[in-house]
Amino acid sequence: MSTDSPAPRHIPVMLERCLDALAPAISAPGAVVVDATLGLGGHSEALLTRFPDVRLVAVDRDPQALKLSGERLAPFGDRATLVHAVYDEIPQVLADLGIPAVQGVLFDLGVSSMQLDEADRGFAYAQDAPLDMRMDQTRGISAAEVLNTYSHGDLARILKVYGEERFAGKIASAVLREREKEPFTNSARLVELVRNAIPAATRRTGGNPAKRTFQALRIEVNGELEVLDRAIPGALDALAVGGRIVVMSYQSLEDRLVKQYLQAGATSTAPPGLPVIPEELQPRLKLLTRGAELATEEEIEENRRAAPVRLRVAERIRETRR
Repeated sequence: MSTDSPAPRHIPVMLERCLDALAPAISAPGAVVVDATLGLGGHSEALLTRFPDVRLVAVDRDPQALKLSGERLAPFGDRATLVHAVYDEIPQVLADLGIPAVQGVLFDLGVSSMQLDEADRGFAYAQDAPLDMRMDQTRGISAAEVLNTYSHGDLARILKVYGEERFAGKIASAVLREREKEPFTNSARLVELVRNAIPAATRRTGGNPAKRTFQALRIEVNGELEVLDRAIPGALDALAVGGRIVVMSYQSLEDRLVKQYLQAGATSTAPPGLPVIPEELQPRLKLLTRGAELATEEEIEENRRAAPVRLRVAERIRETRR
């Protein structure tokens, strides 16, 4: 496979805005930037190209993504270090590489273009495929196993919490009823089940009714929110003063978690009423976006996957005393 083979089918989301947001922090010689979600390597390739002195450390839990992006980034030689890891393992990855702090971290959360486009991964509800949904197919349980083994209560909980699905109980009941007849293996059967479990009036709006169920299963299978809950604090700790973090979220649960950590870091921890705030109680982050930035119409036209994106940027402004 040639080094540029992934390129035609992969347009990185909000690429220019990510590069511009990171630029003040990673332009100097010796800067290190972490791509926490390598995927097909579009953002990483652009970072290495735009900033000729930067060193890249990129992680991904998907071995197939690492193989393809490794071919794509091969021309950059030892400026790019690719590691098979989940993004909550970044502190350990950096420690293993002897890197005490970094100048930039980029998170492009959610499902990669490759995972959506490869039918046999089972992420997309628009085509029939095995119900897998594991970002790393070498470990963990599949979506089919979740559907075939979880209790009614657990299924309803993940559909309601992770999918924000109003009809979680009805869908869970239908799953338990249907799996008694035959275990779930493929996505088309689940799509049909969800469609039949949801009232007709609801089905007429909001796109494919299975979307929320598939999102919930994907988050559960990959432990996405638990991983993110560890990953953001770890990434913030890894940032040098003056370093920047850029996070793109694709659904409200992710964005809410990211917002909480960034806002907490940008808030003084001093009790109210102190006439002088000691340095160790002052904010350690500065928020560089007002709320979450959305993709422009042009960006969405170029890449429809940018439509739900919420982008947040923050800068590390103070060391934290240990």
